[in-house]
Amino acid sequence: MSAHHLESCSACSCSHDSAPKETPITDIPKGHHRDVFIIEAMDCPTEEGLIRRHFANDPLIDQLSFNLIQRKLTVVHNTTTQYIIDAIAELGMEAISEMAASTPTPPKKAFTGSFIIAALSAAAAEILSLFDVHFIIVGFFAILAIVLCGKETYIKGWISLKNRKLNINALMSVAVTGAVLIGELPEAAMVMVLFNLSEMLEARSLDRARNAIAGLMSLTPDEALVLDHGTASMRPVETIAKGSTIRVMPGARIPLDGTITKGSSSIDESPITGESLPIDKTVGDAVYAGSINFEREIEFVTTTTSDNSTLSKIARTIEDAQSQRAPVERFVDQFAAIYTPIVFAIAILVALISPLFGVPVIQSIYNALVMLIIACPCALVISTPVAIVSGLTTAARQGILIKGGSYLETARHIKGLALDKTGTLTEGQPKVTEVITLVHSTHIPSIAAHLAARSDHPMSKAVAAHYQSALNAPLTLHAFTAILGQGTCASIEGAHYYLGNLKLMHAYHIDVSGADTHLARLNDHTGSLLFLADDAKLLAIFVLEDAIKPTTRKAIDALHRLGLSLTILSGDRERTVKNVAAALHLDAARGEQLPEDKLAFIDDFQKNHGAIAMIGDGINDAPALAKADIGFAMGGMGSDTAIETADVAIMDDDLMKVPNFFLISERTISIIRQNITFAIVVKLFFFLLALFGLAEMWMAVIADVGTTFLVVLNALRLLKVKEIQ
Repeated sequence: MSAHHLESCSACSCSHDSAPKETPITDIPKGHHRDVFIIEAMDCPTEEGLIRRHFANDPLIDQLSFNLIQRKLTVVHNTTTQYIIDAIAELGMEAISEMAASTPTPPKKAFTGSFIIAALSAAAAEILSLFDVHFIIVGFFAILAIVLCGKETYIKGWISLKNRKLNINALMSVAVTGAVLIGELPEAAMVMVLFNLSEMLEARSLDRARNAIAGLMSLTPDEALVLDHGTASMRPVETIAKGSTIRVMPGARIPLDGTITKGSSSIDESPITGESLPIDKTVGDAVYAGSINFEREIEFVTTTTSDNSTLSKIARTIEDAQSQRAPVERFVDQFAAIYTPIVFAIAILVALISPLFGVPVIQSIYNALVMLIIACPCALVISTPVAIVSGLTTAARQGILIKGGSYLETARHIKGLALDKTGTLTEGQPKVTEVITLVHSTHIPSIAAHLAARSDHPMSKAVAAHYQSALNAPLTLHAFTAILGQGTCASIEGAHYYLGNLKLMHAYHIDVSGADTHLARLNDHTGSLLFLADDAKLLAIFVLEDAIKPTTRKAIDALHRLGLSLTILSGDRERTVKNVAAALHLDAARGEQLPEDKLAFIDDFQKNHGAIAMIGDGINDAPALAKADIGFAMGGMGSDTAIETADVAIMDDDLMKVPNFFLISERTISIIRQNITFAIVVKLFFFLLALFGLAEMWMAVIADVGTTFLVVLNALRLLKVKEIQ
């Protein structure tokens, strides 16, 4: 496998044809198929361009999606996989169906026998030329070196030229051939050897970025101990069905998602949440694939298969995110597409015009050949995707699942942050601390409990839990209705009852004036209020307290230091929301917010102030999360909805993950800027040297691939970004 690819590519000339459709793949037409292919030779926009052009007018191909870092091509088509494999083979690349690839292709050895002989031959040619040894002997060693390590470069270069593309292989082939023709055989041989050596080093560096994602899936064991009718046997994890019972010993990794049925232990969930402290789990609690069982033996029933576990979804989401180019990537690709042809044209002009100004013809051609090597913006093109992949991977390790590199770039434009209260700033587990009964009735506990038990809202759950014993008494509810952002109502034994906030009471014209004294007393209370009423009167008031999370204050301070305007948007009563905002030193607070109110706030902020992010965890937040420039969903672990719909899913409930996301974003964009600036400055410097005849070919090779190598290493520093403490 050639190691040039993404790092040494000439996305230089990567044009994007109008068809097939651009990434990402969404809907699959009826009768079409979706297949994923692994193409070891494809991790550069040049190869992507070749494949796009080849399939551009093919009626059998509907959509293409490229993941260059993982070397994967996803195709929506109406043909056979063999047709696609054969078509890609015509471009000199081997495609393997992901379904057929049982094991990953092992990396090729860096230093093969052929390369070592080529390197020694090139060195011999250089040394012999210094001692004026006969040119036939020098030429023999030089040509031997070029043949041994240049075969693949020439093949790829020919395919590229045949398809009217200029990539690094084509440019190197022309440059080395030109050097041979003007008699610079030792230098031509050394240039080819240096080029191959640098590619190998670059490939090793890029593999670190690729393996970082693959490392997520390696966190699960290959086999698990399955209990079946009293017998225990080790089985491959991919063969274990949903609903199977698995035993996990202390110190072992949990192989699949499931629910504990026997035993209790401390579980390290850091592979999923990034939280290093173990969590105590017992019967009925959920466990997740990749977690580590610390203390005692446990048994659990699986709730997913291996390809549908939370860890698998995280890995797939990161892979999908790589195929969605950030704006800065698209800009770099567009710049690269015009850079190479321009430099190539200048090189030709230098060769043709320089002799008119007294420069020897051979020297003019040599200067042009140096420019050909400079013509490939490899380092420029690789500078962005490796940084973004490293940023996405680091975030995932910290329990932050980002759905695309574009959000890392969008984050730097965010001016404000809207936060839901319940479950975001608070624990999301309110408890009833006071019940104020306004009428004498023994039925209040039963009515309140049954109305609350039908709702998933944390406050309703708290009321149901408070009157748990009342649920044992049967009570029939008719026409039960949950009103988003307000509460619930139902008909019980011919009478209508309502459980919800003040908005619900006002909506049904229920007189609450009889509770004025109590409401005045509770005005400065930080708790939330729920009201129980029938058609005629208010029956009871429930006071609920929801503790603020331990990390909330630290997270708010960190977000303030980022210069963000912070606003609470909550469906809770206005006074409660303002009290919480004051306690946390937030900039603004809006209570009694319906979903449409939250949406309107986001829209207004975008029009008047700029980009805004939204953090929430409930259905009430869904419209605002979708409208916001970045939508954060809290508690993504075990939640399919959060992982699938949020722009950024926080895998646990730790609000500190949000400032950590902004930190990763800032570091990622900073490194991308460093890489782009460095690559352009180096290219410009050596271009000027070549223009004035001061650069040699080997210098241009080292400048090109050396710069690429350095920007890759710089991008990999993102894998070591630490969380804010």
